[in-house]
This record gives sequence, C-alpha cells and structure tokens, in this order.
Amino acid sequence: MTAELTLGAEEELHLIDRKTRTLSASAPQLLSRLPGESFSAELQRTTVETNTSVVTGLAALREELVSLREQLIAVAEPEGIGIAAVGTAPRSSYDEDFELTANGRFGRMQQQYRLLVDEQLICGTQIHVGVSDRDLAIDIAQRIGRDLPTLLALSASSPYWNGQDTGYASIRTILWQRWPTTGALPPLGSAKEYDALLEDLVASGVIADGKMAYFDVRPSSHAPTLELRVTDACPVVDDAILVAGLFRAMVRSAEIDIEQGVPYVPVAAPLQRAATWQAARAGLSGTLLDPSTHAERVPAPGVVRSLLERLRPALEELGDYDEVSELAARTLAQGTSADRQRAAYAESGSLDDVMDQVVAETQGPPSGLPAEFPALRSYPARAGDEVIGLGSRPRPVYSDVMAYVRERSREDLEKLQARRDAWSDDEGLSVLLDGETRRFEVDLVPRIINAHEWEMLSEGLEQRARALEAFLQDVYGPGRVIADGVVSEPDLVACPGWREDGRRLPQGVVRAPIMGFDLVRDERGEWRVLEDNLRNPSGLAYATAAREMLDTVVPDMARPDGLVDPHASLSLLGETLRACAERAGVGVDDEGALVLLATGPSSIAWYEHQRLARDGGMVLATGEDLVVRDGRVRLVDGDRVVDGIYVRLDDELETLTTEDGRALGTEIIDVASDGAVVLANAPGNGVADDKATYRVVPELIGYYLDERPLIESVPTYRTDDDAERRIVLERVGELVTKPVDGYGGHGVLVGPLASEGEIARRRTEIAKNQDGWVAQETVSLSSHPTLDHGRLEPRHVDLRLFVHVTGTEPGQVRAIPVGLTRVAGPRSLIVNSSQGGGAKDTWIIQD
Repeated sequence: MTAELTLGAEEELHLIDRKTRTLSASAPQLLSRLPGESFSAELQRTTVETNTSVVTGLAALREELVSLREQLIAVAEPEGIGIAAVGTAPRSSYDEDFELTANGRFGRMQQQYRLLVDEQLICGTQIHVGVSDRDLAIDIAQRIGRDLPTLLALSASSPYWNGQDTGYASIRTILWQRWPTTGALPPLGSAKEYDALLEDLVASGVIADGKMAYFDVRPSSHAPTLELRVTDACPVVDDAILVAGLFRAMVRSAEIDIEQGVPYVPVAAPLQRAATWQAARAGLSGTLLDPSTHAERVPAPGVVRSLLERLRPALEELGDYDEVSELAARTLAQGTSADRQRAAYAESGSLDDVMDQVVAETQGPPSGLPAEFPALRSYPARAGDEVIGLGSRPRPVYSDVMAYVRERSREDLEKLQARRDAWSDDEGLSVLLDGETRRFEVDLVPRIINAHEWEMLSEGLEQRARALEAFLQDVYGPGRVIADGVVSEPDLVACPGWREDGRRLPQGVVRAPIMGFDLVRDERGEWRVLEDNLRNPSGLAYATAAREMLDTVVPDMARPDGLVDPHASLSLLGETLRACAERAGVGVDDEGALVLLATGPSSIAWYEHQRLARDGGMVLATGEDLVVRDGRVRLVDGDRVVDGIYVRLDDELETLTTEDGRALGTEIIDVASDGAVVLANAPGNGVADDKATYRVVPELIGYYLDERPLIESVPTYRTDDDAERRIVLERVGELVTKPVDGYGGHGVLVGPLASEGEIARRRTEIAKNQDGWVAQETVSLSSHPTLDHGRLEPRHVDLRLFVHVTGTEPGQVRAIPVGLTRVAGPRSLIVNSSQGGGAKDTWIIQD
C-alpha cells in the first residue's frame, strides 16, 4: 500500500469556569504554561487546541489524547477551570461569551465575516491519516465522502446552544456549514486541480488563505495527511478513537478500490448535504440516509453496523477490527454525548448539571464514566423509553422503582398483578365498553414526572387554558378574533362543536372551568400537546384510584420526596365550580347545590362520575333528578336550588330529555342564559377543542396573550384546504388521520402501522368527505416499561393533565398536579381505553 496510514488528531477543548459553568477566556494564560508544539490558540480565547504526535495505532493515539488532556487539566484545575470536549458548551452564549484571540489573522476574519465569527463557540476533533501522495489523497477523499455523515452521527455532542435544546444532535455542524468552503469536495481529478481551486478561492477574496478550505475531508494544509473535519469534539476519548479507527479503515478501503480499478461513483452534492444534515439532526437516535442505497432512511444503528461490516477487510488488515467493533457496540448501547447530555437534563432540568457531566466525561477515564446502575439486559430498550435509558440502564429517578421490580421473580410479579386485579374488582374500577363492563387496567410500574418537568408542563398548559377560555368568551361574544381575521366565522360555525346556544350565555361567564389536555413525549424527550378537551375531560378519578391501588398492592415500593398526593385535587372540583358561580353572581346568598350531571350507569365513565361527585362536594344527578322551576334549576329531592352544574353527559346538553318528555337540557340552558346557574362545561365548548381549531391554538396564544406557546402542538393539516389535502392524500401512509368529530380513538388511522388496503380506503374517505378529516404528523411516542404476565415490555404512553379555570388572568388558572398516564396495547400507538388501552399511576414531584 502507498498510503502510510499513520494517525494523529487535533482536539479543540472548551475552557469552563467551574463555579459559574460558563466559558472562560483564559486560553492565553494557560497556553503560556504549556508546550507550544502540542498546544495552540484557537479563534476564541475560550478554547485550546491540542495536537498529538504522529502514531501508528489506535492504542498510541488514545495515550496521546489522554496525556494531552491531563497536561491541560494540570494547569487549568488550580485556576478553577475545567475542560469540555463537546461541539458546543451547553450554556454558552455567543453575545456574552465570545472573546477573540488577539492576532492579525483572527482579527481580519472577524472583520470580514462578522457574526459568523462571533458565533464560532464550537469545537471539533480533526483526525489525520497519513497519505503523503496528494493525488491519492484527493481520490480517496472523494470516494469516502458518502460515509462521513455516519462518523458525524457517532460523534454528535452539541444539542444545546445559547442555553436551549436546538433539536439537533450536532448544532455545531449547522453553525459550521455556514462558512463558504465547508461540505464535500467538488469533483477533482488531481491535487493540481485542488490547488488551483484553492488559488481561485483565495483570489476571490471570499477566503483569506488555504487554511480556510474547511471541507469535510481534505489534504491537510500543514501535514502529509488526509484530514477529517466533519466531527464534533468527543468528551469520551474512546468515541474519538472509534471515529479514528473507522476513518483510517475508510481510507484504506478506498485505496484498495483504487488499486483494483473500482470506478468512483459520486454522490449528488444535494444528497450528500442532506445526509450530513440528517446526521446532525438525528445523531444515533433517529434515521440516517444509508450511503449504500439511493437515500433510503435507515435506523442509525443499522447504518453503523453496515459500515463496520463493509470496512471489515480493511479493519482486519490494520489489526483494528476487534477494538473498533467493540467500541461501536459500546457507543450504540450508551448513545452519543448528545444523548447523554439530554438524559442529564431530563433528570434535573438544569444545564449546570449538563455542563458538569461533559466536564466529568472529558476529564474522566478514556472509556467513559462508570455506570451508576446495573443494566437491564432482558428489557427490549428503545430510543425514547422514559425509564430504561442509555446502556439499558434505568434513569436515576427510576432506580428505586426498577430495583423493586428486579428483586422479584416473575411468579411474584404475577401474584402482585393478581392482587391488583382483585382490588380493582372490589373497588369497581371499571369502564363500560360496547355495553360490557370491563376492568380498568392499571399497571404496577408508575410513571414519574420530575419537578422541573411539572413546572414546565404546568406553565405551558395554564397558558394554553387562558387562551382557549378567552377564545370561547370572544367567539360567542364580541367576536374580535373573527373581525381581525385570525379565524373565519363560516369555519367556526361549520365545526361540529359549534352551538348557537353558546351565544346566549352572559358575557364574562367562565365557559370551561375544567379543561383536559393530552400530551405526548417524543423520542427526543420533547413534550407536545396532542389534543385539547374542553367538554368531558375524564380521567381524574381514575388517576386517584391508580394511586390508591399502588398504595394497597405495592406499599413497600419506595416513594420519592415531593410526591404529590392526588386525593386533595378531587375537592378542588367543587371549589372551582363554586368560584365560577360566585364570579358570575350566582348563589352568593343562597349557597345552592353543586351538581355533577351524568347520563347514568350506562355511561362509559360512570365509575368516575360517582367518585368525582362524592369527593368533589357535588350531588350526582341524572336528568330525572333535576327540575326547572321559578327560573332556577332545582333538585327534585328536597327542592334545593342548584348554583352550578358540571356537565358530564354522553350527549349534548340540549338533547337531554326526561322520561316524561320534558326538554330539560333546553330549560337548563335557558336558566344559564339568564345568569341563574353556571355550567361547566358550557354548550358550544366543542368549538375550542375541535380538531380543526387545534391547528390555530398557537396563533390564539399569540393573539390573546401576546406570548409564544410554551408547549408546541403537533403539526396538523386540514383536508378542506386544497393544498393541504393534496399533501395528506400523498402521505396518508406517513400521517395519523382522524375524523374531525371523532373521540376515544375511533376512526384514527396510524399511517405507518396501516396496511395498504387501509391506506387506500382512507384516501377514498378523505376524497369523499373533504371537510371531515384532519391529519397530524406521526409522533414517535415515548414508551414505558409495563408488566405483562410478570414480564416488562415497552408500551407507548401519553399523559392527560387537567387545568381549572376561574377566569382568563394568570392567577385564575391552575394546573392540577394529578395526571393520568394512558398506556397503549401491544404494538399500538392508540392509548384510549375504548381501544384496549390501560393506565399507570403518575407520580408528579413538586419541590
């Protein structure tokens, strides 16, 4: 072979003030105490670059990287400075932290490139492989370009930028690609052509010198090597060694192809750029574009394993196969630095903890920090599992819960499940499905919502509830939102939830005192509101019963500090309804009754209706228990006046009739229109939780509150819009399609899980009834370990939370710290109990 295939590395390291956990512009002082041949300044004074000696093997390269880090730590630590080998420091802020290194070249760059330079608070690792024949280096560089995005995905370490999660695994790549000479090399036939290209670029004035040719891979500007420049800096040394081993094997494999006359097949530049972008976006937690196919999306682990297999001959020739394959398996199990950073943030909601972690990894053992908890190898872990995270190990917050499960045999767990079922039967914990009473299934493994997560969720839902209540009062009142063109009146009136009776209620009366919201968490841990429910948000009593069941069946399962008791929230129902009545001037003097109006034992949620009425200070009533007389709603038994009614009917209130034919629902609405009774939730509220209205809720938040949504919605399409309908029809197999007036999961088609026949039928249904459907992007719901016959299986989950509303001002909405986690059946994404779903006790923690 003609390539020397030696190894070297340049590693850029952030300097971190250990007290403030911000970047420290102390590079000049530290560099003055370090040898110049191994340490150098970078563009910013918050970074030091290390340069290894030339070595021949991976073990020697590891020793070099560790030694240089130790030397830097030795001079930095006494000054309270830590080092972090990550693409971006999580708490860095370019407008506060950038400090230019004082020399002429860097000064000129800042003058010429302005903001582009100021935002370069980024670090990468450059790997060098000896290829002194520059013509050979150019040929190899072009041939290996298709596999470089995989190396980027393995190194991804920059999810945070300016103190926020960017949604990317490597935001460094996105920032870096804005330089004019980044990306893949153009087609070149020789080193002479490459040199001519650089001369033209310098002559153009766009770059100052040849060092600014920042291609993903290039002949080095200062050494007889081929230089890899696409990867993030890696806090764990062995991640950098993995990249180095794969890169060297890629170089050797390409050289073999050249020797054997294998023709070079270029990748189209837009596809190469797309593959790099996808790697920066997903890292190892999503899909990559498989370089061996025509841009096919493949789960990232599969792409890594495929690359390893293709490179096996070269790796074995170099003596690296065993080590590289072991490192690859470890990285796939433990995740990238981006994955670990997000996992650290999920525990505490603090970027300080993320900064501490990346410093600890950078200054720790080359193989990474030792695991805190043992792995759960038998559990089929997946990306997005809320409990079993990197390396098949439980998240710290779940360590006690999972220890409880692991310490018990399968037979013991099955006995606990039998005790659970017996308790549910004794308590009557059930739902009515298809006319048959069935046990409401509650899993024994609880879901935990950390204090920082609850704070974020409660603030976001309170914001959403304020906007939706303001919307209801507006559309059935002055109609400002219609006059200003935010929504159209014909669209509103066409909504299945619109009721003209809604216009009759007094101005200012609270229309939706009890709201429910369904949230989902995707594979990256981001929460989104999936649906709003302002009519019959069920689940509160079931959530309380789930806690009672766990307290009875598994009382010895350790409870975390700050765990909220859900029982106290039941009494808040009556308090909220009473507050709304008093706000409307109803019942101030007579202190009338509060009623939960239900259909009766035939209702799917009859168990809940009984429980809410009993513990919420309300009288449980059906239509036969009420009468309207002398302008007030009264209880038949005792003739007591009713001040407020929590409407939990299976049908609309206006259709409610008594056995003797009285139009009781209409009579109640008449009393409410006179201001003599308060209704929760009022006629017409369905217009606000209509699946078509859902799409504009972010705009309503901006319109009524002048704020940006704190929790995002799922992207949603309307099929009554010609352009969006075409998109939906083309992508039925990728989207979730729902009937506009659907509920309980009925009529929902999850495109990726549907058959070709189901997809074809849904296209026909949408084409026939263009106004009757909405479509949403498919969310990869998070999963949670769920016991099934004594064994843990991952099941998809969502979360229903509740907000009580007594007005539209900030102090008049309150998210209730009780949640119902709903669990989908095996291999399903639909969590509704009517579709075979179950539930979990939800442990909400407050500081």
